[in-house]
Amino acid sequence: MTTVAAPGISTTASALRRLYFVRFAFAIVWAAVTFAIAGDLNPLAVTLFVIYPLFDVAAAVVDARSSRATGSPTLLYVNMAVSLLAAVGLALAGTSGIPAVLRVWGAWAVVAGLVQLVVAVPRRRMGGQWPMIISGGLSVLAGGSFIASAAADNPALANAIGYAIPGAIFFLIAAIRLGRTAKGN
Repeated sequence: MTTVAAPGISTTASALRRLYFVRFAFAIVWAAVTFAIAGDLNPLAVTLFVIYPLFDVAAAVVDARSSRATGSPTLLYVNMAVSLLAAVGLALAGTSGIPAVLRVWGAWAVVAGLVQLVVAVPRRRMGGQWPMIISGGLSVLAGGSFIASAAADNPALANAIGYAIPGAIFFLIAAIRLGRTAKGN
């Protein structure tokens, strides 16, 4: 038996699928470039850390526009504000050292992960959202670990950079799983 998704859900799923593929590609490229450059905290590394939440703002804008038919985008607006504040915070923290960057990155990961989790739960009927639910929960835990690692004797950026890779994989899985809903069956 085949079920047909409502037109709004099918359209939203299709838009989210494209967005998730783009987010996957961005996160993989960002992680590769940042790993290569960010052995220490230099202006280019700080710029790359600022770019990641700014990309999250842009993705949330696209998500909010594409998902209006299936629900309120209020939490996506919250995510935009939090990610914008994180970008500003990371730019400022970059002048204070790695521990400050890890604290801001961690706080952003916690809040953005909670928002991702809360947005994905009602969307689970659409399909492809379990990876987003898991990713949101893991982001909260990872953020806590970044904040804790800022107090280490020799804190490093590597784990914060590595954070992008599992997130990318979860976006890829979600995009693939949304394929059936996006096609309307």
